[in-house]
Amino acid sequence: MQAQILQFLNNTYPVQLSSMEAVTNEMYRCHSEKGIFFARITNYKTYEEQLAEVNWTTYLFNRGVRVPEVVPNEQDLLISTLLLDEEAKFVVLFRAAAGIHLPRAKWDKTILRTLGQQIGRMHQVSKEYQQSEAAQPIPHWYDNDEYDFLKYIPAEERAIRDIAKDVLKQIRMLPKDEANYGLIHGDLWLNNILVDSDSALTMIDFQDCERHYYAYDLAVPIYSALEYSFAGGQNLIDYKRAITKAITDGYKEEHPLSVEMSRKLPLFMRLKELFEYNLMHMYWNFEELSEEQVRILNLYRSKIEFMHT
Repeated sequence: MQAQILQFLNNTYPVQLSSMEAVTNEMYRCHSEKGIFFARITNYKTYEEQLAEVNWTTYLFNRGVRVPEVVPNEQDLLISTLLLDEEAKFVVLFRAAAGIHLPRAKWDKTILRTLGQQIGRMHQVSKEYQQSEAAQPIPHWYDNDEYDFLKYIPAEERAIRDIAKDVLKQIRMLPKDEANYGLIHGDLWLNNILVDSDSALTMIDFQDCERHYYAYDLAVPIYSALEYSFAGGQNLIDYKRAITKAITDGYKEEHPLSVEMSRKLPLFMRLKELFEYNLMHMYWNFEELSEEQVRILNLYRSKIEFMHT
């Protein structure tokens, strides 16, 4: 299969790739004398949704926001179609961005402030673009099936379903205008951010981009840092307060953040927690759960209930 993919890429794109290896079941690292590229081959989203994503990231790249560069094919198209195992897959080729996934101990307040600046700049430069025809297929968050918590969280989990209903109700009641709502990355886990030797950050993997409250793009990395980079040695509450201040201070250098929306960050973090829990119910086989999956489910149940008290 990889030989077929490699031949397709060399026939379709203006690059001569010598080798490739799978990174995930839909992402391949490709090697060339011109550098390293990543080929994403998936039908996770429709053609229209993927085109809207890569059109936006190309716009951001051209405006100086640090995002991956999308490589057009020989027909100057950003998406190609590959028939793989008798199934049509959509191909997007990215030039490798500079940097690495930063070790957990390196996520300090300085880096997180820089991340806040990057997010703020992304939101700011997208203000005009989000009204364009090219951006229209990017969905609103509430149209995404993965936020339909009551569809997937079992009826017997009454406490969590009640929490989910309350969180969704609170968010739907928030004012929605161009100052606080627009195009967002939607999945800014720390592993979707590369950091180079000069501490410059590149945001990657825009596949879950959506229209949402801007504060959600701040809540996700705060949530991720609490999950991933907290290494002990200090009070968790103090750590959360410090990283929240770092990210929001950086953000406000590029884009306004109202006091009201700042105060809603814990609410958006609860939304993220429920979102992750819902994904488990959507995609895990509950008839064959591993011990690790059972542990994670129980951990999320306790955290969701604890965070809502």
